[in-house]
Amino acid sequence: MTQYDYELFVIGAGSGGVRAARMASGLGVRVAIAEDRYLGGTCVNVGCVPKKLFVYASHFREDFRAAAGFGWSGIQPEFDWAHLMAQKNKEIGRLQGVYEGLLNNSGVTLYEQQASVVDAHTVRVGEQLLTCERILLATGGWPSVPDIPGKEFVVTSNEMFALQQFPKRMVIVGGGYIAVEFAGIMHGLGVETTLCYRGDKILRGFDEDIRDFVATEMQKKGINILFNTQIKAITKNGDSFTAQTDQGPTLEPDLILYATGRSPNTSGLGLEDLGVELNNKGAIKVNEHYQSNITSIYALGDVTDRMNLTPVATAEAMALVNQLYTEQYTPVDYDNIPTAVFCQPNVGTVGLSEAEAKSRHADIDVYKSVFTPMKHTLSGLDEKTMMKMIVRRSTDQVLGIHMVGPEAGEIIQGIAVAIRAGATKAIFDSTIGIHPTAAEEFVTMRSPISK
Repeated sequence: MTQYDYELFVIGAGSGGVRAARMASGLGVRVAIAEDRYLGGTCVNVGCVPKKLFVYASHFREDFRAAAGFGWSGIQPEFDWAHLMAQKNKEIGRLQGVYEGLLNNSGVTLYEQQASVVDAHTVRVGEQLLTCERILLATGGWPSVPDIPGKEFVVTSNEMFALQQFPKRMVIVGGGYIAVEFAGIMHGLGVETTLCYRGDKILRGFDEDIRDFVATEMQKKGINILFNTQIKAITKNGDSFTAQTDQGPTLEPDLILYATGRSPNTSGLGLEDLGVELNNKGAIKVNEHYQSNITSIYALGDVTDRMNLTPVATAEAMALVNQLYTEQYTPVDYDNIPTAVFCQPNVGTVGLSEAEAKSRHADIDVYKSVFTPMKHTLSGLDEKTMMKMIVRRSTDQVLGIHMVGPEAGEIIQGIAVAIRAGATKAIFDSTIGIHPTAAEEFVTMRSPISK
């Protein structure tokens, strides 16, 4: 036994924090975790999970339309927002219970209270002061809204998952994951949707073909996208709002969602007083071992604002626990991490974009295919799929795979294994396709479109 109440105290019971707490406790470490909002963090409560449920819901309107091409008639659906919310809440409640059970069954002490750091080895939980050998901060991120007149009238992604009144007209501000996903969700549920973005292309950081293709498909579905446009001020008019843009047009929606980024959730933790180093965005600075400048304080996940993905946070948690409490250090490899955007159609990607590949290598071949998915040869819907492969000619190694189309995330997950294993174009070419599928296109691309 040490002189501390706990050997590891985790603040934040999201995916990363819970994984670290459970793993460490399983190794015999005395662990406590504090969470003052909801078990499971952003992903379970106001992120990945409820968002994906909403995405599923939003597909049905289009599926009902597509059904006519396959001989189904007389389908007159009605959407009930309150029912969807109730079903979502039931599932989230179940998952919160799962997280609580996981912590309890692993022997972790759970404090459902706000916690802050007092000094290098002390945390305050409510009125208690608890000593700990190490402190792990896994408090995630929080939506940020620019300071404009009328910002009090907008909602963020947090509020969207508790929205009581279903809108008829909606403006979404932003051009990243959350903005384009909610644009697809709300449009699919029947809302007149406008996406307002300050840049000239959505999904900054993705391959340029992906960015262009997704925008075109969204617009074909009926989503209005205003590029190079910012909202200057918002006023309330009864049950609706007026949003004045810097390009002249005035928008009059029932709801305005700001999806303009997330900030590291470090407020109220006491880090500034203690001297924990933060970057200019408020993220906790850590070294390759997730250690801050205060050697007993660690941080991982979105609060470090490096690669803000749930599976990355859980991988970092495993790496940290193995490093601290076992002889098996398993560092996270941040190269070739796959990701998906659950817009409509979906985006799935792994590896380098075309621009990234060309900035590193002079001998790049690009393969690309755009086609009508088999389903839509009968559905009557005008939706295309795009697939793209980036190959280094001198080594034949596949450096990047990108897809826009149904189930792109499911397809790219499997392909990511091949990319991480160093698969060459020859290996892809020699792989027998599963016919008829969209995924077989990745093993039948024969001629590059550019070199």
